[in-house]
Amino acid sequence: MNKSITTDSLSSRATDTLLGGNKMNKLKKLVIASGLILSMSAFTLNGTTEAATTTHKVQSGETYWKIATNFGVPVTSLMKVNNATSSALNVGQNLVIPNSTITAAEKDLMARLVRAEAVGEPYAGKVAVATVILNRVSSPDFPNSVREVIYQISNGHYAFTPVQNGQINQPADAASKQAVNEALAFRGQGKGSLFFYNPKTSSSNWILSREVTVTIGNHRFAK
Repeated sequence: MNKSITTDSLSSRATDTLLGGNKMNKLKKLVIASGLILSMSAFTLNGTTEAATTTHKVQSGETYWKIATNFGVPVTSLMKVNNATSSALNVGQNLVIPNSTITAAEKDLMARLVRAEAVGEPYAGKVAVATVILNRVSSPDFPNSVREVIYQISNGHYAFTPVQNGQINQPADAASKQAVNEALAFRGQGKGSLFFYNPKTSSSNWILSREVTVTIGNHRFAK
């Protein structure tokens, strides 16, 4: 990739690597009780915005983080819409799933880019790549939609190499799809990475001058 991606993932695997686990440990303590899932999977590919009025009845062993990841919505938004004042959840409690601002088609596009950019990289690195996309969408220095961020061309240069070489058109694997949902669950938290690169192959003095947020596998993330 040229100017690329970030790292701010959350998940038991990814977040512990990225943040040392402090915030995550709190979220992972949201133990939940038994029940039935009454909602649809958040990662369908129908191109619409999911979970408009979806509810979810918690199951044994679930946490706010796990539910947010399953639906691909920010855990902070999930807790806010349900007026949660603590991490505690009651047995059989019905949760409202907040509207997703990212469509299923956008999730699929993100997952395809993650697969192409982070093939062979640790799972935490895949989440970090997805997080960079979301951070760019939120940044005033980049376009404000997932599609525009991924397909951005600046001064004749593609933002992401897989768009230029066509790898973006290959289907995403399960790990990349899951990484996108985890990045969405962790959205709004983390270190604000906006770029990623391979320090062994990068020759750009500009990218090497950026503040490093974390290194995962072969990728160095920066802002």
